Amino acid sequence: MSAVGWGIAGCGWVARDHALPALAGTPGARVVALHDRDPQAMARLDVDVPRCTDLDAFLRIPGLDAVYVAVPNAAHREVVEVVAAAGKAVLCEKPLAADVADARAMVTAAREAGVLLGTAYDQRWHPAHVRLRELVPDLGTVTALRIVYCCWLPADWTPDGRPHDNWRVDRARAGGGAAIDLAPHGLDLAGVLLGEDVVELHALLQRRVQDYPVDDGALLAGRTAGGVLVDLHVAFNTPDALPRRRLEVVGTRGTAVAVDTMGQTAGGSLTLHRPEPVDVPFAGDSPFAAQFAAFTAAVAGHAPWPYDAARDLALHRLLVEALDTAAHRAADTTSPGARALPTHVGRARVPGGRPPGRYP
Repeated sequence: MSAVGWGIAGCGWVARDHALPALAGTPGARVVALHDRDPQAMARLDVDVPRCTDLDAFLRIPGLDAVYVAVPNAAHREVVEVVAAAGKAVLCEKPLAADVADARAMVTAAREAGVLLGTAYDQRWHPAHVRLRELVPDLGTVTALRIVYCCWLPADWTPDGRPHDNWRVDRARAGGGAAIDLAPHGLDLAGVLLGEDVVELHALLQRRVQDYPVDDGALLAGRTAGGVLVDLHVAFNTPDALPRRRLEVVGTRGTAVAVDTMGQTAGGSLTLHRPEPVDVPFAGDSPFAAQFAAFTAAVAGHAPWPYDAARDLALHRLLVEALDTAAHRAADTTSPGARALPTHVGRARVPGGRPPGRYP
């Protein structure tokens, strides 16, 4: 394979600002097609390739080998199943889907079609986190991992010219709010850094600041199979001018602290305390660039993709079950002055058909 031909399905701001520039700089990769139901969304991507509002026509474009799926969560299954059936590799944005049934169907579809399915957890590839993974053995016995990953996301937020279409706070399209959007990164990253995944997870949800019917903040507490405690604070209610992104790995011989590394760019700092603080340098490659380089290499047969979709599905199920339990508990114990949360953030155990696959 001379070069892997990439298509982008879902042309919002993440595709425009991060995926497209990363693919443009990835050796052995070239963008050959765009797909979105909204022609204006495709027009905002500066690349000279065919553009299709019809998914089947998009998949018939010559030279298409892999598809990056960045449509709203509830439409992931709709797109991934068709792409997999066409024999194309799929890199799908996190979370895998808005619920567990759709995520399971996607993994099954890719397996039955014999195509590679990866989840776009870009934080796996941040250079500070890659370096931190190498430092973990120096920390002694790791006892805890703590992540703060917060931002400010009001109901009318719109980074790509679509007025009042913030699907991330639309329960039908996202599956929830801050927790379903941001917690998957931390849950995945904990396993990547520690070499063992979280196997028990509990959540508390809040609607405290933003005026929308999904959670604008959450605390999640978990435990890995080996007994490491994992704490995640995620939120859409923290102003961006305030400290809001921090990662700590605590051990018996040292603590590693990464500040402002949780995000789409390669910035931030990494400090190793053992016990005196020492700044740890790391490379400057963007998480998206490293992610697309690795997936391109896997599609080309040059290197294996290191993350099994079945493992991603297991973490997604764990998260949705915790959020569903938290939403039901909040509905039963809403305190005076607090706003009730919907009790159907995501149903991990309830079978059902496809959600409405609406993406503009």
